[in-house]
Amino acid sequence: MAKTAKPRSTKKRVVKVEPYGRAYVSASFNNLIVTLTNNAGQVISWSSSGKMGFRGSKKNTPYAAQTASEDCAKVAFDLGLRKVKVFVKGPGSGRESAIRTLHSAGIEVTEINDITPLPHNGCRPPKRRRV
Repeated sequence: MAKTAKPRSTKKRVVKVEPYGRAYVSASFNNLIVTLTNNAGQVISWSSSGKMGFRGSKKNTPYAAQTASEDCAKVAFDLGLRKVKVFVKGPGSGRESAIRTLHSAGIEVTEINDITPLPHNGCRPPKRRRV
């Protein structure tokens, strides 16, 4: 007979929430992810357009970014986050509306940094085309 495994209880990690933190907005062409962290980098809350129920090309709209940012900010505000530095990454269309929604949810935006990676003519191109 097979022994039945005991259900193990996992301890939930407790994140220290200070009034100051960071907001990371990753806006690709297909999705938008908003992550709010404390200054140590531990995640307080996160949300994405896909998590909010948008599918397909609707995920990269400014409205989807607004709802995702609103959901994320509401949880963090209740836990005590008040001011954030925003780090924006990617070329997506919902960048500005996500930042605007964070501000309207009661979280003060102190600084906005664009950390989108830029290529420096990196990889060597493939061999020239043969005719």
